[in-house]
Amino acid sequence: MLDFTGTYTDQYQLTMGQVYFLKGHTHHTAVFDYFFRKLPFEGGYAVFAGLDNLLEILKDLRFDEKDIQFLKQLGLNKDYIEYLKDFRFTGTVYSMREGEVVFPTEPVVRIEANIIEAQIIETLLLNILNFQTLIATKASRMGLQAKGKMLIDFGLRRAQGAGGYHASRAAVIGGFEATSNTRAGRDFDLPVSGTMAHSYIQSYEDELSAFRDFAEAHPENTVLLVDTYNTLKSGIPNAIKVGKEMEQKGQKLKGIRLDSGDLAYLSRRSREMLDEAGLDYVKIAASNQLDEHLIKSLLDQEAPIDIFGVGTSLVTGQPDAALDGVYKLAFFKEEPRIKLSETISKITLPHKKQVFRVLDKHGNFAGSDVVALSEEENPQMMFHPSDPLKHLSVGGHQKEPLLQKVMENGKILNDSRSLKEIEAFSRERLDKLPKEYKRFFNPHIYKVGLSEDLKRERDRLIDEHKVK
Repeated sequence: MLDFTGTYTDQYQLTMGQVYFLKGHTHHTAVFDYFFRKLPFEGGYAVFAGLDNLLEILKDLRFDEKDIQFLKQLGLNKDYIEYLKDFRFTGTVYSMREGEVVFPTEPVVRIEANIIEAQIIETLLLNILNFQTLIATKASRMGLQAKGKMLIDFGLRRAQGAGGYHASRAAVIGGFEATSNTRAGRDFDLPVSGTMAHSYIQSYEDELSAFRDFAEAHPENTVLLVDTYNTLKSGIPNAIKVGKEMEQKGQKLKGIRLDSGDLAYLSRRSREMLDEAGLDYVKIAASNQLDEHLIKSLLDQEAPIDIFGVGTSLVTGQPDAALDGVYKLAFFKEEPRIKLSETISKITLPHKKQVFRVLDKHGNFAGSDVVALSEEENPQMMFHPSDPLKHLSVGGHQKEPLLQKVMENGKILNDSRSLKEIEAFSRERLDKLPKEYKRFFNPHIYKVGLSEDLKRERDRLIDEHKVK
């Protein structure tokens, strides 16, 4: 795990915290909601990721000695710094399950803690959840287009610094099967995959010798990069020679990798040449600036590619560099709180809340989530958040509450799941999402509405705080 301490935050969290401390608000409980406003990649859904990492960090979060010395240099109040020496997160966290399919404007995580604790963790929470949700969603989109073909994360070298570490984890939640990132493989128990670079082949006097030595060193996992000089005239013929030599030793060539050129054409010709040589079991892997659009195009052309290695576009979330997740106060000092805006979609939702997923008679998602007050058990109507004329009856439907308590008094309540389990859960939830919301182009918009009670409370507070 990378090192996270109390100073992994924005300065304004600490300056606000000092005011709360000096004014005696230390014991006042605040409720914050984490949600995002817009789906990335012009898609129809997002995959929630990063929760287990966040909880593990929160349970041990503190200001170490180096942090304290730095805070003294910043000129913070000495009594406040003494308070931070003993800082621990002792709050309660409600959350949707990691891997859940989520939609804009609905609370995905709810934090209940004293105002200083809740404020200090804001940046950390947004940093982890926004990034991993973005990458898991990108990975899931690629998985839908790959149609069961293997996906491997090759992105560490192109990631924004240490972001590649958590990107590898999020990619697996989104459906990738392995990573080239050895550190992420160690820490998150991920399958690690890696073969060779062009420089390895260039270091030899000839390509065939490079292939032979690699096969000798890695007989159980020989994947040969065939495009250093000429894919069809050199790389594939030499790979075939090595493959036949391995057969004589009772071994098998595992695969070849294409990293440049016309991948559809080259994969077809490579497949033909390998099959003609009796190496029909050899897999074809492809890399080189892949994304969901190119994967879709290649498979629409029936390119016989078995494995896709994806780097830059995955770990950087191209073309959307960030998820616009936010963290907003909804309740403080036993009173609901609201933020107003001239843009009605940016008016926040007050109170402690629950999110209900409306299900159809088969248990699949019915295309609607209802945001309700936390004490509501079965809302009957849902209202459009910004259009008062739009509403929908959901009284006859089964509903599933999505926010569950996952941390209490700073202690994690449940055993963490393996990434395979989280990925399987995410796949199961995605299967329940109707196809029209998973369309590659122009997906349906999933409805997120307010219960009648929540709408009434929000409208009351809007009227109460409106400048006359």
